[in-house]
Amino acid sequence: MSAPGEAARLAAVHSYRLLDAPRPIVLDELTRLAGSVFETSMSTVTLVDADRQWFAGATGMPDGGGPLSTSFCARVVDRRLSLIVQDALDHPVYRTWGNVVGAPNIRFYAGVPLVDEDGHMLGTMCVLDDRPRPAGDRRLDMLTTMAGQAAGHLAAIRSRMLLTEIGDELSRAISREEDFVATVSHELRTPVTTIQGYLELLVENEELAPYRRLIDPIQRNGERLVRMVDHLLAGTRPAGAPLPLLRGGTDLIAIAEAGAAACRAQAAQRDVRIVVEAAGEQVRVSGDFTRLSQAAEQLIRNAILFSVTGTTVTVRVIADGLEVSDEGAGIPEEELPYVTERFYRGRHAREQAVPGVGLGLAIVDRIMRAHDGTLAITSPGVDRGTTVRMVLPG
Repeated sequence: MSAPGEAARLAAVHSYRLLDAPRPIVLDELTRLAGSVFETSMSTVTLVDADRQWFAGATGMPDGGGPLSTSFCARVVDRRLSLIVQDALDHPVYRTWGNVVGAPNIRFYAGVPLVDEDGHMLGTMCVLDDRPRPAGDRRLDMLTTMAGQAAGHLAAIRSRMLLTEIGDELSRAISREEDFVATVSHELRTPVTTIQGYLELLVENEELAPYRRLIDPIQRNGERLVRMVDHLLAGTRPAGAPLPLLRGGTDLIAIAEAGAAACRAQAAQRDVRIVVEAAGEQVRVSGDFTRLSQAAEQLIRNAILFSVTGTTVTVRVIADGLEVSDEGAGIPEEELPYVTERFYRGRHAREQAVPGVGLGLAIVDRIMRAHDGTLAITSPGVDRGTTVRMVLPG
């Protein structure tokens, strides 16, 4: 890249003021979604500076960035093209890198350019894993969609900063809240995800096979703790604070698939099938891809928790939203008016010790209200299942 072009690119990177700053929670949520879709242990929104990379959003990474000399993301920025590395140990250059032969033991990498609204190449949206794997075209398309979402969120973050500087008190409040949430998220999630990474290495060690029965419950409960932290952070924002949205054209089928992908491991543990039903290849709506995928995930996860072993959770893509149905416990009629209240847990959840803190439907309801949409919950009765429909305005 020419010197003037690189100078402009670096000025754009610095304009977001995220280098060495707390990670915005919305970017962490986006990386978690990307990791779920690709089923990888690591994912990042990476900003590439002059001599280093910085993770503005990250899941599963042991640090906040690193040098460009061993950066896959820097290669994407240099070439301005997507990069897929199915097995880094098979590459003549990458196989010597410290982050490949040592922690975090990167074997697989898929990254797409992160380009802002002014056309500046800021960095990448990428997923990484410590195991080699292929990358299908459909998933790569979804990663490109997420990169567009990341760029949009970055633009919104910068706009709020500018408003704050000219004295907008609401923006100040939002910025303070997001800084707090980002710090709490980092302090709680980072140690747990590091522990999870080391547990995965222990699981792969054949010499420790006799201890697998001890390692597996630790791993499951670590994953449960991460989900609970995410749940609490998403569900306990101040009631008066607006939920930041990045509205744009998005695909409901991709949202349904992303939500289902995030829940497949939990469904497998409970022997519950997830089926996504959709007519056609795309159903376009206006909305925030990250938030709507989060809502879909919450609905599917709820349905799994209340499902009986061997049954099916069905996710239907309709013209203006999604519908999630289960064949589980159902909801008594007298409890239906309260199920979207924060921390509300019905009698069945309490008596059967169903995991959760009663925030799932409250999170979905808030996301739908932010979109000017609706959430409808129907249940024919006890043990006859539940159907939850989220509908976006036309």
